[in-house]
Amino acid sequence: MKIFIAANDSYGLYIFRRDLIKRLIDDGHEVYAALPVGECTERIKELGCCFIEVPVDRRGISPKNDLSLLLTYIKFLRKVRPDMVITYTIKPNVYCGLAARLLRIPYAVNITGLGTAFQREGLVKRIAKLLYRIGCGKAKIVFTENPGDRDTLCSMKLFKPELIHVLHGAGVNTEHYAFAPYPEEREVTRFLFIGRIMQEKGINEYFTAADKLISDGVNAQFCIAGSYDEDEYRSVVEERSRSDSFVFHGWLDDIRPAIEQAHCFVLPSWHEGMANTLLECGAMGRPIITSNIHGCLEAVDEGKNGYLHEVKNADSLYETMKKFADLPYDEKAAMGKRSREFVCANFDKKQVVEDTVSSLYDKVKQ
Repeated sequence: MKIFIAANDSYGLYIFRRDLIKRLIDDGHEVYAALPVGECTERIKELGCCFIEVPVDRRGISPKNDLSLLLTYIKFLRKVRPDMVITYTIKPNVYCGLAARLLRIPYAVNITGLGTAFQREGLVKRIAKLLYRIGCGKAKIVFTENPGDRDTLCSMKLFKPELIHVLHGAGVNTEHYAFAPYPEEREVTRFLFIGRIMQEKGINEYFTAADKLISDGVNAQFCIAGSYDEDEYRSVVEERSRSDSFVFHGWLDDIRPAIEQAHCFVLPSWHEGMANTLLECGAMGRPIITSNIHGCLEAVDEGKNGYLHEVKNADSLYETMKKFADLPYDEKAAMGKRSREFVCANFDKKQVVEDTVSSLYDKVKQ
């Protein structure tokens, strides 16, 4: 079987879907990857994929560019003549989905998070809903990464409930993100934030909660790892990094050393599909503090491997972080072990790949 995968970024496809791609190739399928050239293009080729360069303007809203993207997908689908199309992220979902629909090729859509467009009522949301109806309306199966997104899609009547299959995120490779012994420092609590540095990841709440903890005299350090998604935070982070209370790691190709040094992972995000960082930190045996929203709450067994706080509420985040900081060291370490156990039981990459593949194969036969 020929399988055509469309995505908007080589890094995300390789890091989060390489195990799925390897499984499809090992099953004897011919896999094509259609996406822009990027930092992981060669690695995708090394998996055994046939790479097709398809430029995708990830954030642009030019009708001319989007029409060109649709026509490009149609051209390559006619050339490859795949038996199945799998799409990731909004523009490939919409425009490669529409191309597959027009050419009557079975296709599967992955909605890894509803994103900003669906967070508030208005023209942008109406346009996004229309595009999803047009591009994804005839998909054989629609994958989401949490039940909240499934319920939202159903409430908007974008898809029939029986078409939607909820995965446990992209899963985490529990061998790569192996358990790391809990840090020996007992006097300080080292919190870690990993993510794009932007408002909707909750960076403002993180800073506000940190300031309150510092003013309370809590012996804590606040670490940040990630790149600037909104440049306005560059000066803020640089200013805070001059204090011993803050550590800025920047973008890390390998996040594991930073996780090893942390006592607790904090993600006060406003919305997520399923945050991979929660799974990675949990797999390495770190307690979790995160927002009480779908895409985050699934990674937390409340009070056992972490805590949930009210989303967009810096006071709630502060109280939760202080509660953790005040725990005895042995209880923090035990919470980390339970985090590893919980993630391995519910989010192991092998389980997610198996669930994805079996669902895909079932739908193709229909």
